[in-house]
This record gives sequence, C-alpha cells and structure tokens, in this order.
Amino acid sequence: MNSPFRVLFIGDVVGQPGRRIVRAKLPELVAELSPDLVLANGENAAGGFGITPPLVHELLDLGIAVLTSGNHIWDKREILPFLSQGATSRLLRPANYPCKAPGRGVYVGETESGVPYAVLNLQGRVFMPALDCPFQTADALLAKIPSEVKIRIVDMHAEATSEKVALGWYLDGRVTAVLGTHTHVPTADATVLAGGTAYVTDVGMSGPRDSVIGMEKEAVVRKFLDQLPARFEVATGDVRLAAVLVEANPEDGRAFSIRRVDRR
Repeated sequence: MNSPFRVLFIGDVVGQPGRRIVRAKLPELVAELSPDLVLANGENAAGGFGITPPLVHELLDLGIAVLTSGNHIWDKREILPFLSQGATSRLLRPANYPCKAPGRGVYVGETESGVPYAVLNLQGRVFMPALDCPFQTADALLAKIPSEVKIRIVDMHAEATSEKVALGWYLDGRVTAVLGTHTHVPTADATVLAGGTAYVTDVGMSGPRDSVIGMEKEAVVRKFLDQLPARFEVATGDVRLAAVLVEANPEDGRAFSIRRVDRR
C-alpha cells in the first residue's frame, strides 16, 4: 500500500470568529498532520447565515480545496451567480435540491500530487425542507463518478441523528467517509464502519463554543422563553476549530482511521 491518504474536514465555519480561527490554526494543522486534502463546510461563514463570494475566495485561499454547504447556502442572494459557475465552482450546495436550483452537489478533482478525489454534498429531509431522497441521490452521483476516483467524501448535512447514521450504513464500503454537519455539536461516535467507510454523526462547528450553536446565548435563551421573533448574532467567546482527520488507502478508497481534531 502507498502512504495513507489524509483528509482534513473542518466543521461548519461560523461567522468571523470561525473564519479567524481557521485562518490562524490551519497552517499549523497542515504542518502537523500533512493532509493531502482539506475540506470545510462554509455555509455559515457570513455572520452565521450563508456565505458570500468574497468569503468563498477567502476560505479557498487558505488552502481549502472544496467548500460544502447546506440549507443556509441560499441566505445571501449574491452567492447565486457564484454557484452557477458549474463544474468550475469549488463551492457545493446539497445535490438533492431540485435540478433547477443553481449550483451542483458533487466536485471531482485532483490533489497536487495527482490523486483523484470526489466530494459529495447531501442534505437530510427529517425536520428539514422536503428535498429529493439523499439516499437515491447518492446512488445517482456515485454511478457517474469515474471508477478510478477512489477517494470519495460525503458531507451529510442533516438534523436527525438517525438519518445520518442510516446513510453511513447505506454507503458503507462505497465511499471513503460520511461526515455529518449542520447541528454544530461534535459527536463522540467517530468510527470506521465494517465496509471501510469512516463515519461521524457531526463534525461540530468551527466558531464560538460559549454560545448556543454559534449564536449569542442570551438571545437564544430569551426566544425559547418568550417565543417572540429575535435577531441572532454570532457569539465571540471560546472560539475553537472542530475537524476530523480521515486516513484512507488511496488504492481502494477504504478508510482505516478517523479521529477528532479540536483546536482553540
């Protein structure tokens, strides 16, 4: 076997605090972990809701190869033309949105060392908008990826733990990793499934932990108490980077380890 192929996947980047800690910590993580591929979910990079073209460039310029997203990808209207760039766009939206929605949910590329890889972005349907089936969408996407592309990373952006776990088992042995995003709370179930697929229910967020999933806690608690409309702002305390490192065999794409990476 060749040297392990390492994928560093950074969890949901929340607002300026999240961008700042990624900018500060990513160089030392690259030096320490030597990832072949760096990915991140960037849908909350703009004030906690959505992302803008300048912020896409800011994150990609840090060495992130592809940005995934989720239900907040549409929050900033100026991102729509960027998504419409087609195959050249390294910003993905969930593939199971209607086909008329701008953007695409899969990116096939090649690392600087010449290893081909694919990134798939899916969104769950439980407690979320009614989209196409993410399971069947995954089948359709995988059928179109060239067989020589062995490294296949899936971002499953979903609310329900059961839906994420089910997709992990459904794709076990067919993709390198199924990595959950969206809930912003890191889970303790990182593992390699029986068929060789690395799995975690939620990577967690890169942003302020002294918060309610990234937002100022006082406003969120108040809304739970009075149920009145409220404006949420990104918090600033205890900012951390949450990620996972997946190691896989580049010859067959099967993972043999996954571990958490947490920096402050």
